[in-house]
Amino acid sequence: MNTVSRCSVDMRVKYYEDNLNQDRMEKRDVLKLLNDDDSRLGILPKLTQTNDPEIIWEIISLFDAERIEIRGEVFSTLFLNENDILEQLLKGLKHESKNVRGYTLLVIANRNEKDATKEIIELTNDSSGLVRTCAYGALGHLKVKESSKELHQGIFDSNLEAVKSAAYALARINEKISQEEIDSMKRLERIDFEKIFKFFN
Repeated sequence: MNTVSRCSVDMRVKYYEDNLNQDRMEKRDVLKLLNDDDSRLGILPKLTQTNDPEIIWEIISLFDAERIEIRGEVFSTLFLNENDILEQLLKGLKHESKNVRGYTLLVIANRNEKDATKEIIELTNDSSGLVRTCAYGALGHLKVKESSKELHQGIFDSNLEAVKSAAYALARINEKISQEEIDSMKRLERIDFEKIFKFFN
């Protein structure tokens, strides 16, 4: 991007930011900025306390953005939101993009949204290894003891990252593992296996 267009974007974001601070920013303006790759990074930090469902959904959808810094800013924006946005987050768990489903799981876990337990457990059967990994991790983070069955099954997951995530989650809820599960975990790199196994001794 050349200097002129960069300045144009910065001025546009600043204009909308001033209006946002004065509660005068129109929803359509916010959505326009969120849909513009050059403006997203500037507007996202200003939306941490929005309670507009449409804007929140647009933010969640940006978990599928190519730029990692955008995805990181989306996480921060949603995590810091002090409003009840669980309904929109649960909608994100049904998004067609595995990235949106997976990263939304991380937001839910870090927000300590225990009312989402049922939906998280369902995603331990997701077709995406990334999503299953995040689901196991979320269950462990929230210490959902009633998910022990799914977590034990996760030890036999075809995705090794999911196996590690399920194992750590089992350790967090103080579950014991069988010899069969120990043998299955030996598929992991030795250093990973030893690091995880010590939690069960």
